Amino acid sequence: MPRKEDRRLVTGRGRFVGDLQLPRMRHVAFVRSPVAHARIVSLDAGPAREAGYRVFTQADLGGIVLRAQSALPSYVETGQPALAEGKVRFAGEPVAAVVAADRYRAEDGAELVDVDYATLPPVTVAWDAGAAAVHDEAPDNVLLERTFDAGDVDGVLAGAHLTVERELVTNRHAGNPMECRAGVALFDPADRRLTFWSGTQVPHLVRNMIAELLGLSEGNVRVVAPDVGGGFGVKAVLYPEDVALCAIALQLPGTPVKWVEDRVEHLAAATHARDHRYLLTAGFAADGTLLALRADVTCNVGAYSVYPWTAGIEPLMAGGLLTGPYKLEHYRATVRGVATNTAPSGPYRGVARPASVFAMETLLDDAAARLGMTGVDIRRRNVIRPEDIPYRMPSRLVDDSGHYDECLTKALDAVGYDELRAEQQRRRGTGESPIGIGFACYNELTGLGRAASAGPRMPFRTGHDACTVRVNPDGRVTVFSGVTSQGQGLETTVAQIVADALGVRYDDVDVRIGDTDASLWGFGAFSSRQAVIGGGAAHRSALAARSKVLRLAAGLLEVDPADLQIEDGVVAVVGSPDTTIGLPEVARVAYLESNRLPDGIEPGLEATEFYDPVRGAFAAGAQVAAVEVDRTTGAVRILRYACVEDAGRAMHPQIVDGQIAGSIAQGIGGALYEHLVYDADGNLSTGTLLDYLMPTSAEIPELTIGHVARPAANPLGVRGVGEGGTLGPNAVLAGAVSDALGVRIDELPLSPSVVWTAARRAAEDAGKTPVEPGGRHSD
Repeated sequence: MPRKEDRRLVTGRGRFVGDLQLPRMRHVAFVRSPVAHARIVSLDAGPAREAGYRVFTQADLGGIVLRAQSALPSYVETGQPALAEGKVRFAGEPVAAVVAADRYRAEDGAELVDVDYATLPPVTVAWDAGAAAVHDEAPDNVLLERTFDAGDVDGVLAGAHLTVERELVTNRHAGNPMECRAGVALFDPADRRLTFWSGTQVPHLVRNMIAELLGLSEGNVRVVAPDVGGGFGVKAVLYPEDVALCAIALQLPGTPVKWVEDRVEHLAAATHARDHRYLLTAGFAADGTLLALRADVTCNVGAYSVYPWTAGIEPLMAGGLLTGPYKLEHYRATVRGVATNTAPSGPYRGVARPASVFAMETLLDDAAARLGMTGVDIRRRNVIRPEDIPYRMPSRLVDDSGHYDECLTKALDAVGYDELRAEQQRRRGTGESPIGIGFACYNELTGLGRAASAGPRMPFRTGHDACTVRVNPDGRVTVFSGVTSQGQGLETTVAQIVADALGVRYDDVDVRIGDTDASLWGFGAFSSRQAVIGGGAAHRSALAARSKVLRLAAGLLEVDPADLQIEDGVVAVVGSPDTTIGLPEVARVAYLESNRLPDGIEPGLEATEFYDPVRGAFAAGAQVAAVEVDRTTGAVRILRYACVEDAGRAMHPQIVDGQIAGSIAQGIGGALYEHLVYDADGNLSTGTLLDYLMPTSAEIPELTIGHVARPAANPLGVRGVGEGGTLGPNAVLAGAVSDALGVRIDELPLSPSVVWTAARRAAEDAGKTPVEPGGRHSD
């Protein structure tokens, strides 16, 4: 079906926060700390105020502090002020806000605010022992620690045929959506009502939090997420800037205040991710069977525990899903989130798993090489299979997929695996650039229900969504859904689901999303949950509305409801095609001609239903790629790339493929280019897009995308696809480079310097000349 969003989006009529213009609007610029760790000796806003600017400090906002909460015993709760007071903890942290007629003047005013800092020793590397404390509450900087433990790890490792040990470090990077963070806040003093337009992925959660922090009735807070230019998890956080903007609006009643972040602010102060270290020991049998895994995982969570996801979002995901789609009985992983004087870490597409998949796949490749096996064979030896389902992972999550080998086989065929191996062999000894092949199998936990989301022990469980389906008096249908879109085409998908279940034309369904006043509760966009949970709620609501339509139509036609069917908005008697009534007439009776209503039927035609899948649905996936490496420069060129995923029943195949392709592109960017680098003083060295490299269409190869359609156990049979594509590229490309050059890849991204250095180090360690294509030394 043609996407409902596209008419406005491709003709320049999208409605983004940046487009919003309201009467008497004022603009906000934030004064940000230029240092990573310091006491605020003084803050003098006098010059700015004397020049006519409104300036707000933390004291002016009433000392509002965000506190992300968790019931995990090891969790150390720390506060994040709306504006820093007393101390700054990362370069880019907001310390004051300036309001002016436009953004340019507001920035001029920000330069007039004089802040005196007394610098303190910063910590930028989470695994640096003896670092200065970021928060007094956590002298060792550990905000959360947990051990996942199953079986007899030490005993099995002691008796394993092969033990593999690796230390791996992954690169810090972030989402970088097209539209940075943005918000407009307006407080109407007549009814004490706050409206907040925000490019958020979680409007209902934001409403809940804003109301609580500002002391407003939740019914008096409206959050609107209009068109959003990408989210990727970066916009699933409530930021101190959001809270400050709304608090300023309360002090400027009737005046809309607007903040649209620029790219430099975004790189410095929006959430980062993926800054991890893995210390790994794995034991294998002689046939390649994975026997035991011991892991120590440290995640740099930055200066604050983000609201509401806490400092546990990455370490808990890493520990819970490190074993991925592989069978394992003996497992112990200690994971921790460590505070540093860097921008806070938060959710980012794939949360932790691009790093943890890289770790797991590296162990398998290392073991395969030592055992004389292929990377394909060792994966097939260990993957969860359909006959193992439901499979209880050592972290106690339950995998309901099992089609990993099938995905891998299809991906190998799609990439032309045998042909690539032959070409790799041909190039050996020719002086041509070597090629290598890399693999990754992964499981994406999608559509988390209340049971699957219990791990972080936050004050809420992200299990359900709601949807209202309303048949209007003219017979057209309006859907009020709790989902929210950042480009995933949800207006289209929800309309398809409702049209199919209700029995009306797709063009007769209009979908309203992203407005907390319009729909009942929806947790929003994260964890690839919206097709599973939001779609499930839409399906149930449409079926309930259909039942009401059939009951009313049956009364009007004087037949049994079981004898009726609806197709294209026409209700017909089965076996009697001439006995029909159109949905517009049924709806007219329901609303405008209540005198015709049969006994026992109330006016109106709408239904509201909730859906919670309880456990969620795993989506299986496999990726295979071939690369060519320039041994002189270390440059990596992708020759072929294939991905096969089990999305269950695809609602809209074009949208599904777009989600997979986009997430692979994002994963390739993280594997090869993107790196947020801090110097020893805590300054961001890659603070603009001149230094922080992002892939363009020129760097992304043609992608071959395939599918395994195994319906999940939910109303629509769907599995999420929003994040799976990001999980493979780190492992696939690192494995391919390792295969091409015969080197160990222990750090990301795979920049030319990293690849060149790895090749030189391997050659020096072996005391031989540089390696030949395919990993064999020249002698």
